[in-house]
Amino acid sequence: MPGGRLTQQERQQIALGLADGLAYAEIARRLDRPTSTITREVMRNGGPTAYRADLAHRATERRTRRKQAAPRDPKALPQPDGRDAEAVREFEETFTTVMMGSGMPKMMSRVMTCLCMTDSGSLTASELAQRLQVSPASVSKAVAFLDGQGFVRREADAGRRERYVVDDDVWYQAMLASARSIAQVVDTARQGVGVLGHGTPAAVRLENVARFLDFVSESTARAAEQARDILHTKPETASDSPTNPL
Repeated sequence: MPGGRLTQQERQQIALGLADGLAYAEIARRLDRPTSTITREVMRNGGPTAYRADLAHRATERRTRRKQAAPRDPKALPQPDGRDAEAVREFEETFTTVMMGSGMPKMMSRVMTCLCMTDSGSLTASELAQRLQVSPASVSKAVAFLDGQGFVRREADAGRRERYVVDDDVWYQAMLASARSIAQVVDTARQGVGVLGHGTPAAVRLENVARFLDFVSESTARAAEQARDILHTKPETASDSPTNPL
């Protein structure tokens, strides 16, 4: 599998693949690249509907020049457990890009990714601002959004500070919050049916939307409840696996 940066020809192949409706995994297979590389490339350059190979290539060249010109940060945090710093940075960028692709705004995606990648699962506002090199106001706004969506919770820290936490149950709570949000759309759509008149084309459309989203909301909440224990299950290691008798 080739490494290094994508070439302009590869970017043209990505654009052609997107135009043909190919999935990221298929484009990656044809280019012999990791799927994450293709996902990150597309999402950081306009998404699948706006991706252009020439613009993407020029944008990458500009980013490369900026990185080469920027002085190395002497306060950069060392990586624990012997992790490859470059691999960690690449994964952080990929995870952030995927979160953005799911509909989460950029700064919220960066904060969420940063929290998820800490072993402690928690950081203060000042720690987030330092790691992301952004203002405390940007962190505050992002956390308010994530808190409202159920992705993070707040804990009292030393003094008057708050610590923002992404723990095992946060993803469960976020799924329930999503289900509740969809249920609100269902209720509103059904109100519209009465306003627009039963049997009219607009009312029928809203009723169908309401029935569809009602099913999705209930299924999401039920699936989250059924799968909740997975979040608290320790992954099995090779040493935990039973050995096969000879």
